[in-house]
Amino acid sequence: MSRFACTAIACLGFVSMASAFAADNDQITVAALSTAHGKFRVVTPHAHLNGQAHARFGIPNIDSLVNFSDHYFADGYDANGNPNREWYTNTVGNPPQMGRTTTINAPVVPVSLDLRNYDGSPRYVNGQRLYSDATQFVPLVMGSPVFQNSTYSSSSTPTQFGDAVQRAEYYSKAKADWHTMLAGSVKTPRVMTLIRGTYLFALNPDGTCCAFVLVDANTFVNALFPAVASDTTTPIGAAENAGEVTTQDISTFLFPNTFLFDQTGCCTLGFHSYDFEPGDASNGNVEKRYVVNYSSWISPGLFGPSFVDVTAHSHEVVETLNDPFVASDGVHNITPWWLAPNGNCQNDLETGDVVEGLPGATTPVTIGGFTYHPQSEALLPWFQFKSPSDAIGGAYSYPNTALLTQLSPVQKAGCQ
Repeated sequence: MSRFACTAIACLGFVSMASAFAADNDQITVAALSTAHGKFRVVTPHAHLNGQAHARFGIPNIDSLVNFSDHYFADGYDANGNPNREWYTNTVGNPPQMGRTTTINAPVVPVSLDLRNYDGSPRYVNGQRLYSDATQFVPLVMGSPVFQNSTYSSSSTPTQFGDAVQRAEYYSKAKADWHTMLAGSVKTPRVMTLIRGTYLFALNPDGTCCAFVLVDANTFVNALFPAVASDTTTPIGAAENAGEVTTQDISTFLFPNTFLFDQTGCCTLGFHSYDFEPGDASNGNVEKRYVVNYSSWISPGLFGPSFVDVTAHSHEVVETLNDPFVASDGVHNITPWWLAPNGNCQNDLETGDVVEGLPGATTPVTIGGFTYHPQSEALLPWFQFKSPSDAIGGAYSYPNTALLTQLSPVQKAGCQ
């Protein structure tokens, strides 16, 4: 089973998905994405309350990665529209006041797409097999700022992008040697097989597959997550059962220009989540939570400068660090309702959603001769409605501190 929050969304107004399928014409062109613009969507998980609201050792009675909890006070309204003042957070790693480096295993599982005919047979267009290979993007992802060090103002030593954002966020509290680092590693490539009628596709200029693939969101989620713990037919299930991703990891399932759509439109470029499975005698019979993200590599020229290369991956990884369990207990990382400059209205600690799609939201970082575009993030004081901010330099966003210069007005439920 899974709990997930969708982020990094672009809205596609060029085509009705239903009409495309009705016409049995599922091949589109790259030009179709030229009208895309940023918007937001969250799929809210529903779960039981899960014990202590704030604790040094984080969420109790689960088997998952290291995390810590805290709380703060701010006037606002809860999900039911009731006034509330006390709010709770849960974050990956160890508390910044402790100092030292926490290293989290971060396996990367490349997932290629095998696009099939209605009868399940391999599909060809103009003699070319419709198979979109994810492994071609692995070297660039592993060489990106998500896993490699670069220079940031929040750290006296070069560090990874996610750690730089976390250090900026807790700048007034963190000891100089406090870091939360990812140990990236590449795991066995997996394949997601999709049947015609659940996807649209655009070919590369040379006629090969694929410039991008649009996948029905429900189909995608069902094909990604295991239905039961023993399921090895899905990418997450296969990786879990092979021991290549564990409950102690932040696991990336990397897709090649693979974007999701549903009845509301297109396109989801990534989401973070967890797969939960029953415990057993080996872990004291507590719930197992595998923290994962689906992130698409985004080739240049599809969505413009706001969404390119590792924009989605950086967005999802930093959001995972700040909200590993996607507010699923209805307590941790539920925030006062906020209204962002990009129009997003939410009540959760999804740091990337506040600024996604804004001009200047991506911050170019050059490593190994390649210029990447990780996304800046909103910082915790912005969600705390704290003035002045106690983050680095009084900022509300990072690395681009000019993205957020003021707080959201206090909002009632749904920003009504």
